[in-house]
Amino acid sequence: MRALLQRVGHASVSVDGDEVGSCAHGLLVLLGVGPDDDDATARRLWRKVLALRIFDDADGKTNLSLTDVGGEVLVVSQFTLYADCRRGNRPSFTGAGAAEDAERLYDLFCELADEDVAHVGRGRFGADMRVSLVNEGPFTIWLDTDEMGGGR
Repeated sequence: MRALLQRVGHASVSVDGDEVGSCAHGLLVLLGVGPDDDDATARRLWRKVLALRIFDDADGKTNLSLTDVGGEVLVVSQFTLYADCRRGNRPSFTGAGAAEDAERLYDLFCELADEDVAHVGRGRFGADMRVSLVNEGPFTIWLDTDEMGGGR
């Protein structure tokens, strides 16, 4: 799985002009699922996201986690995180997981977030979405479970 995390003051996602999900101070998680990902992968990624100390403490140091600041989360599916641009100018997305598996793991990731965070907004899987955000910092983190260590 791959996640692009953005520390936000506010983020929202809309489909056909209607807001379907949002969060206040916290994280926007753009989430992609690969073909070999499974439930354990989703759990490992969520634990990492939850534990990352990327919020400022009273001294302005990034020492606080999402839990520490009582942050919210907006999770938006984004298969384009698996874009392969090595050949030509048109990205290939064959490295992304099958839609059915990806949707199930996206839902699981959101359910895991629901267990730990007071508010979890969601995009709509497979929809043409518009995402708006106020990135604080700016602060953006790239996570790839294949690069995190600790196995699948």
